[in-house]
Amino acid sequence: MRIALLGTRGIPANYGGFETFAEEISTRLAARGHTVTVYCRERHPETGYRGVRLQYLPTIRHKYLDTIAHTAVSTAHLLFHRPDVALYCNGANALFTLWPRLARVPVVLNVDGIERKRKKWNKLAKAWYLLSEWLATVFPTVVVTDAETIRQYYRERYGKDSIFIPYGAELGQVPSTAVLERLGLAPRQYFLYVSRMEPENRALEVRQAFEQVDTPMHLALVGDAPYAQDYIRQVRDTTDPRISIPGAIYGTGYLELDSHCFAYIHATEVGGTHPALIEAMGRGALVLYRDTPENAEVAGDAGIPFEPDTLVARIRQVLSMSEDERNALRARAMERARQRYSWDAVTDAYEKLLEGLRTNPGPRP
Repeated sequence: MRIALLGTRGIPANYGGFETFAEEISTRLAARGHTVTVYCRERHPETGYRGVRLQYLPTIRHKYLDTIAHTAVSTAHLLFHRPDVALYCNGANALFTLWPRLARVPVVLNVDGIERKRKKWNKLAKAWYLLSEWLATVFPTVVVTDAETIRQYYRERYGKDSIFIPYGAELGQVPSTAVLERLGLAPRQYFLYVSRMEPENRALEVRQAFEQVDTPMHLALVGDAPYAQDYIRQVRDTTDPRISIPGAIYGTGYLELDSHCFAYIHATEVGGTHPALIEAMGRGALVLYRDTPENAEVAGDAGIPFEPDTLVARIRQVLSMSEDERNALRARAMERARQRYSWDAVTDAYEKLLEGLRTNPGPRP
C-alpha cells in the first residue's frame, strides 16, 4: 500500500504521544513492504527515516494554528500525490479528512482523547474541538479510539461506533545509565514523572506532594511544552535539592529513566490512553496513577491509584512497602503491557484496517 500519515509534528519522535505513534507505526509498516509517507513540521537531516519517506511542509508557529495549518497544507499536498489510504492523527483535524474522502481516498482518523477539556485552550479552541468531535463522526471513513472509555464516549454522545486499537509500548529494561549519571540520579533512588508540562498534567501538584515527603529519594520531572512557559516557571520554582527538572528527554535517555526509576508517577487527568504510562509499565516501573477511567483502564491492578489529595500518602505507602511487594507490582505492570500493548500487535491491527479500506473505500461522505 501507499500510506500517508498526517496530523503530527513528524518523525523522528521528539515531542509527544502522537509523534511516537507515528514513528512506531510508520517504520513497522515500511519494514513490511508498504510505501509510507509521514508529513513533518520539524526538519530531519534526511528525506527518509528508517524506510519512511519524510515530507516537510510549512506551518504557522502559533499555539492555536500550528496543528491545523500544517494539516491543511499537508492535505492539499496529499490530493496531488494520492496515496491508497490516509491515516490522520488528532481529532482537531477532522475537518480536513473530507477532501481525501471526496477524492475517493479512504481515511482513518485517530481522535485521541477529549482534547477540549485541556485548560490550555481558550473558548474558541474548545469550541473547535467540540465541533471536530462531531465532524469526526461524519467525514472520515473510520474513527479509531485508543481507549475503551473514549470509544464509549463517542458511542453515547454521538451514536458513533469506532474501532478500538490501543497504543503500544516496547518491553524490557535497558541496562545503560548515562542520563542518570548526567542528572545526578542513582538507579532505584528516584521517582519519575514524564509528560508535557501543561496544567492538566499536574506536574506542579506532583512536585508539591513530593516536597511534603521526608525521603532521601529524588524526583525527576521530565517534559516540556512549547506554549506553557508561565506554568513551567511555576513548576521550576522550587529550592528542594532532591528535585531535578531537566526538560524533555527522548531516545535512549528516556528509556534509561523509565527502566531504573524507583517508581513512576502518572498524574495526567485529561486524554485517552497516555503513552508515557504504557511505556513506564513496559519497562517494569512501579506505577502510581491518577485515578481516572482512562488511566485505570491502562494500569488496572498493576499500579496504585491516587486522588489529588492522596498522592502524598501513596508516595509514603510505596516507600514503606517491602522490596518483594514493589517487585511484584513491577512484574505485574510489565506483564500487563506485554499482553495488551505490543507495538507489533498494534501495527497488525492498523495494517488489517488500512488494507480493508483500500479494497473497500466506502461511499463519498
